[in-house]
Amino acid sequence: MAGEIRPKSQEELEEMKMPYEEYCRKAFAPGNEWSKPEPLKGIRWLSCTMYIFTPHSAANLAELGAEVIKIEIPRMGDAMRHTSPFNEAYLYPLHDTRPMTGTGFGFLGANVNELYLSMDYHIPEMREVFYRLVTMSDGLTELYRPGTFDRWKMSYRTLQNINPRFIYVWGGGFGYGPKVFGGSYDILGQAHAGFASITGMHEHMGGHATKSTNWVIDWASGTLITYGVLAAIHWRRKTGLGTMIEFSQVQTPTRFSGYSVPIYGRFGIVRQRWGNWDTQLCVHGIILCGKSDYPDAKNPQERLEARYAMVSAFQDTDFKELCSIIRRKDLYEKYRTHKDRVEALAQVEIYTALEKWAADKTRSAVVKQLTDAGILASPLMNHRECYEAGHYKARGTLRWLEDPLFGDVLMQSGHSVGMMSKTPRRTNWIWRPVGGDNVKIYRDMLGIPISKVEEWYAKAWI
Repeated sequence: MAGEIRPKSQEELEEMKMPYEEYCRKAFAPGNEWSKPEPLKGIRWLSCTMYIFTPHSAANLAELGAEVIKIEIPRMGDAMRHTSPFNEAYLYPLHDTRPMTGTGFGFLGANVNELYLSMDYHIPEMREVFYRLVTMSDGLTELYRPGTFDRWKMSYRTLQNINPRFIYVWGGGFGYGPKVFGGSYDILGQAHAGFASITGMHEHMGGHATKSTNWVIDWASGTLITYGVLAAIHWRRKTGLGTMIEFSQVQTPTRFSGYSVPIYGRFGIVRQRWGNWDTQLCVHGIILCGKSDYPDAKNPQERLEARYAMVSAFQDTDFKELCSIIRRKDLYEKYRTHKDRVEALAQVEIYTALEKWAADKTRSAVVKQLTDAGILASPLMNHRECYEAGHYKARGTLRWLEDPLFGDVLMQSGHSVGMMSKTPRRTNWIWRPVGGDNVKIYRDMLGIPISKVEEWYAKAWI
């Protein structure tokens, strides 16, 4: 019979009888990742990367089971190892020649599960070793200035002759074009592609253009590169050929700029900032409540920031109920249709009324009153609250990792980017010191005598 599901085993039969929620809990149970296959096992990838966005793209492959070898500058390593919030938190050591220097938390999350190799590309002898790695690998990601690897005879044009199946990724600031040699950082990506111009409240209302505190362009860029790599692997399986991927970081914000570009093309309208509200839906924004959920907190940010709530009531029935709760039925009479209330001046009046109603209430009281009435509302949670949230714990989104070197570390798990029932992502370790796997790779993988490895180490070539 068409569409009939026939279980292939007793286990599948039992799963078919389960309620959907129970089935998902079993299929995606946190902690069971290590008993299941890895989808990219057998893929070997070279990561000649620094900072966040290109390392993140390679770490995605490592979480999916690829063997990723991160190649770093001898002794110092990735520049991102030397950054940490307010220069406070470091994990030790960085390298055995620098025992009192640690790796900063800015490095965390973008280099998990990788093997760590150090190598000076400028040394011809080391470049020959690099070529050997290329013959044994499936691909490479690098972020040096455009043409740098080409001058060093390490670019796609050289490596495809060594390994025709090789997949080569260049990720950088602007890519080819008028600003080909322009370097980039996340903030430049936010600024140059229009992202910051639509973030923050309108100046007419006392706001200004705002940089996203988290390096959202870096993390998004890394994820988009990974999509390209997976597509290239699929292409190679069909054709037997590698390819080159060229990725411009500053282009990333244009990919998720929504209607900004089409509305300019159609009407010549430049999209405006609208802060914590929404240009397409109303009510669908963030309001400030008058009282903190943690009035006695020692951390001033926790005390002050625990006053914001998200409210969504753009459907006519929800908006009517919201107006009843805040005792402003006149607003509903004035703005009965969504077309009326999404207008700019209407939103100013509506959100002003909402914050006036919330002025004598805590965030939690506002959220409870609204959700009890069937209106979608949520507190704006900080990361301590995220960690304590039962939902994230049940799904394994944030969890403790027993890192082999650094001990217990709280971090985002592979589950945080989506569940996979048969071949789940996993995090095995967060990072290792610079050159932490030199012996494993040079001696065990490449067969280089340990005496030669020690010689290179003494010369600071590795």
